[in-house]
Amino acid sequence: MLNLMELAQFVAFADCGTLSQVAETLHISQPTITRTMRHVEDAFGVALFHRGKNKIALNETGEKAVEYARKLLLDAQAAVEAVQAFDRGRRTIRVASCAPAPLWSLLPALTGKFPENTISSQILNRTDRIVEAVAAGQCDIGILPFACPDAAFADFPYVRETLFACVPESNPLSAVESLTFAQLNGFNCLLRDQIGFWTDLCRQKMPSSRFLVQTDEFEFEELVQSSTLLSFITNLANPRNQTPPGRRTIPITDAEADVTYHLICLPEKKQLLRPFSTATKAQ
Repeated sequence: MLNLMELAQFVAFADCGTLSQVAETLHISQPTITRTMRHVEDAFGVALFHRGKNKIALNETGEKAVEYARKLLLDAQAAVEAVQAFDRGRRTIRVASCAPAPLWSLLPALTGKFPENTISSQILNRTDRIVEAVAAGQCDIGILPFACPDAAFADFPYVRETLFACVPESNPLSAVESLTFAQLNGFNCLLRDQIGFWTDLCRQKMPSSRFLVQTDEFEFEELVQSSTLLSFITNLANPRNQTPPGRRTIPITDAEADVTYHLICLPEKKQLLRPFSTATKAQ
């Protein structure tokens, strides 16, 4: 029976060339390496070495045996990694969301409800990719900005997010009580990076506007306070309803600016969502 540890020593012998060098490299005794070579040869059932005085070398069959030994070791390592990945996946709850805001409450809640699991998340701008990922088992929970029309998924309303324009007081738009995307179209705006579907929505609804996208939160906040560019904020990003100095927060009345996020999963994973099956209407 082939032994993986002995096969590793056999391959090491092929790489090192001498028994003494293998012993030094692997920090084991030379008699141990000598016994290993005999065991490997016995396991293959054919002669693998040319033997001389105090020296052995691989013969042609031994060279072929080394090729197969390398493949067996790689396959064994791949098997170990695959089983470990399977086990991690079994203990990992994977979430794909269309926006960051629902993750702020969902991820801590999942951690509290399932402390034995690892929670991972990603943001995908395209909702169809989220649905596909859930259907394929690539993620366990998807978050959409609407109810999932496909009855093949379990669907639970979760939390509501509404979008506001954050307008400098020097801008004429600051005098109005509400705004539409059509009124905002043409004004240049600040945008945070990684805000999911909101980025695509703003670009679609405001095709004549230019957007300065900021990846750093501190720099974004500094620009909001110091620039005359419009920006956006939501009830979830601003739960205390605090308006930045020198600006007015004005609601956007388009239906697309007011969304209720829905959690979706395959029916066999409904137990993950039962703790969150009651919709939370954020104020």
